[in-house]
Amino acid sequence: MRNTRTRTRHEEVVAVMALFLLLVLVAVVLGIIGAAASGLGYLLAIGIVVLAADLIFFGARLSRRARRRPVR
Repeated sequence: MRNTRTRTRHEEVVAVMALFLLLVLVAVVLGIIGAAASGLGYLLAIGIVVLAADLIFFGARLSRRARRRPVR
């Protein structure tokens, strides 16, 4: 019987990808609202910051995972 607290590798990858896509969606929505609405330019700035942070997080996670591959 599998422990319910342990995640398989596939479940972990799916959870990270869902978080990445959610943050990209939030950044795009904030950017559109900030660009379209008068006086809400700060939402555009927040959207850009969220997108940049998301890309940095995803890039760091991808590079960390790439280092663990064994040399054949």
